[in-house]
Amino acid sequence: MSEDAGAPRRQARGRARIEQILLAAAAVFGEAGYEAATTNAIAARAGISPGSLYQFFANKDEVGRALAEAYAERLATLELLSGLTTENLETELDAALARIVGFNIEHPGFKALFARTDMPPSMRAAVAPAHEAIEMRVREAITAIMPDAEDRRIQTMATVILSMVKGLMPLIVAEADPAQRRLLVAELHRGIVAYVSSARGDLA
Repeated sequence: MSEDAGAPRRQARGRARIEQILLAAAAVFGEAGYEAATTNAIAARAGISPGSLYQFFANKDEVGRALAEAYAERLATLELLSGLTTENLETELDAALARIVGFNIEHPGFKALFARTDMPPSMRAAVAPAHEAIEMRVREAITAIMPDAEDRRIQTMATVILSMVKGLMPLIVAEADPAQRRLLVAELHRGIVAYVSSARGDLA
């Protein structure tokens, strides 16, 4: 047997170990927050030694960057507001919020990396691509229903809408009562629709 015959198997084990570490990091970031999380805690949650973690990641920031990249790839698969029109604003927004809430619940570390305005400098560059992708999707949606709006107005509206979502999402995800969670989502939906409708009225 050649020396490289076991390479694919080793690579598969390496990928599995990285996924194991990222799943553990997501849980630790979600529970403790990014700053309080440590590589020791991540390793313990993953059921491995810190030395095993360091074989793949030099420090916590590298783990965070890898997790941010994984989230960005998964977010790209979500169809958020892609078919938005003036006529289906409320139904498309309802579907988009449902997907976003589901994503946040499924990925507990997401809020620690994205749903905040005080991101540590070491992580800003890592999460920027995902932030920009989400913001672009929102800008495109606003443009679809407000084609006559100026670029500055569209950018401002995207910032406000994303701030509304970021502000309420941690409360929505943390809410254990399904009925209360639905109520919070409904109020977020109502606020965004009212804001967009008012802005459209200004251009009429």
